[in-house]
Amino acid sequence: MTILIYFVAFVVFAAFLVYLFGYAYLFNGISKTYLRGKSSANIDDGKYFTSNVISTENPVLWEESPEYNQKELPKNIVDDLKQSNTASYIVVKNGKLIHEQYWNGYNQLSHTNSFSMAKAVTVMLLGKALEEGKIKNIDDKFSDYFDEFKDKPFAKNLTLKNLAQMESGLNWDEDYKNPFLPNAKAYYGRSLLKATFSRKFKENPGERFEYQSGSTQLLGFAVKKAINQSLASYLSEKFWTPLGMEQNAEWSTDESGMEKTYCCIHSNSRDFAKLGQLFLDEGKVGDKQILNLDFINQMRTPTKNSEEIYGMGFWINNDNPIKHYYFLGLQGQYIIMIPEHKMVIVRTGSYNNLPKNDRGRPDQVKFLVNETVKFFA
Repeated sequence: MTILIYFVAFVVFAAFLVYLFGYAYLFNGISKTYLRGKSSANIDDGKYFTSNVISTENPVLWEESPEYNQKELPKNIVDDLKQSNTASYIVVKNGKLIHEQYWNGYNQLSHTNSFSMAKAVTVMLLGKALEEGKIKNIDDKFSDYFDEFKDKPFAKNLTLKNLAQMESGLNWDEDYKNPFLPNAKAYYGRSLLKATFSRKFKENPGERFEYQSGSTQLLGFAVKKAINQSLASYLSEKFWTPLGMEQNAEWSTDESGMEKTYCCIHSNSRDFAKLGQLFLDEGKVGDKQILNLDFINQMRTPTKNSEEIYGMGFWINNDNPIKHYYFLGLQGQYIIMIPEHKMVIVRTGSYNNLPKNDRGRPDQVKFLVNETVKFFA
């Protein structure tokens, strides 16, 4: 009995310390991850979080190529996809669906987590807000939107462009595995504002590239304030509906309803592919320009500070003979655009040990680009 009393007292004291030092979100992480048999965030966890709906009104199914699923994938591609625990692999060529394949119980209707592919979507919303005059200039200061940043060291001159290009100078350790670091607090915590606004800045903005989820979350706060509506509804109105997405999607939020703009759009792979096709079509849907071409070119132009691997929301590979740029999410979520071959590749899945030896870019992306183009040429 005495041992039990001591044990209960220890648990209560430990819980008190967790709350005292601001780690209460760990309990949320445990309930949504470890107690469900997972070791980290996963592509199927959308149902465990609050979310805002990204609605579509007039779904348009993909046009299928005459060659749709007529060819069996070569062994090297299949082996790579299977060993990396792939959920979906889609290829669009010349605006038509040419190949579509699913594994591990996933199908055309399955919604999976975009993870950081949402960063490029957030930048798209920035571009639309600029186009509509809701944001005056991409070089607007973040402190003009949130006065408290005027007194933060290094933060006074932080611009929206700095945030989009990952050159904010924010003190943010981009570590997905350590539960005590900022990503976990943002992912499992109750307040994205507390998780990001509490962070300090360690250097002047615009001086150095450092990929950070916190930067995109700050950008999301500014865009939301400028448009004066939820980001999910703005995405629905400006992109999801005009693109004729096949299904509604969900964007995970904190308890206040703020979208996790660095992450967590839960959608199906066919609709992810439509985002890629929009960029191959230079921002047009039919004859209608729904995203400004000049802004698109900014997104896919690599920056000097990133050593030519990142633009605004997009990862870029112009070193490869087959040039490409792409949305990139944790565990190998990709929407890859290959302009020269008018091709979009979508791959989703759970690649927990994703190798990134290609100057910080996943080796698998380059492999899929080269082998897919070769096979469907």
